[in-house]
Amino acid sequence: MTSRTDSAAAAGTWELGDLTVRRIGFGAMRLTGSAPFSPGAPSDRERSIAVLRRAVELGVNHIDTAAFYFSSLRSANELINRALAPYPDDLVITTKVWPGRDPSGEWWWATPEQLRGQVEENLRQLGRDHLDVVNLRIPPSRRTGSIGEHFGALAELREAGLIRQLGVSNVTPEHLAEARAIAPVVCVQNPYGVGAPSKEQDFLRTCGELGIAYVPFFAIAGAGREAGAGTDDSEAVRAVARAHGASAAQVRLAWTLQQGPHVLAIPGTGDPDHLVENVAAGTLRLTDDVMAFLRSHHQDGE
Repeated sequence: MTSRTDSAAAAGTWELGDLTVRRIGFGAMRLTGSAPFSPGAPSDRERSIAVLRRAVELGVNHIDTAAFYFSSLRSANELINRALAPYPDDLVITTKVWPGRDPSGEWWWATPEQLRGQVEENLRQLGRDHLDVVNLRIPPSRRTGSIGEHFGALAELREAGLIRQLGVSNVTPEHLAEARAIAPVVCVQNPYGVGAPSKEQDFLRTCGELGIAYVPFFAIAGAGREAGAGTDDSEAVRAVARAHGASAAQVRLAWTLQQGPHVLAIPGTGDPDHLVENVAAGTLRLTDDVMAFLRSHHQDGE
């Protein structure tokens, strides 16, 4: 599965402002051995480094990370730095701020004035002088509130040269409209996958009309979310996978990518074999009938 046709280039590219990324990227959350939302054993350091280097070899040039992606002994940002610096010229690293974790792992949420410190934390860990893309990750408690002060603080850091492009994460259409009135937004990162509610489908289409990348997270995990992909894949997904000689994860990724040319994927894994499988999903093409079949069997979500 290491042929040229299985490289990340097979799924095409998209522009994040002045940055060109391949539509299949890589999510760094699982590199540390456990999701930041659940305990687990630290990852094998050399294996995580090897996965990152293999991702770049396969053509991945978009890596999604965060300073709060760490376990007891591993930091995703520091693994990225160790594995890939000096960074390839075309590599785009996206991170996110507003949530944070103190050294013991306890969560906290930044004030607008504290966002600069979070940006600088990412810069230090990654060993960079600027961040390519920074997403403002909205807390659940602000689903209906204003994000203007926080996004405005990031816009100031962009003007100061610490950030090249801005995005928003875990947002509503109202959040996006508020942010766009302050500064350009190049991407929306929201939970999405087979079985996503119709209002999120509408939001995905709106982003496409605006020329904004839509970047799903949990596209493979589905209902499993932070826990990862499990054994609860629907029979519809399993049936399509069998018919295509593919895995359920590949079907989920292919379905997501076919929602529009502006849709990017950032599947995460610490397993070298799963990495190759995920990247190869960019070559899987589902017919309109298969897409409709999956949609009809997941209309009310999973």
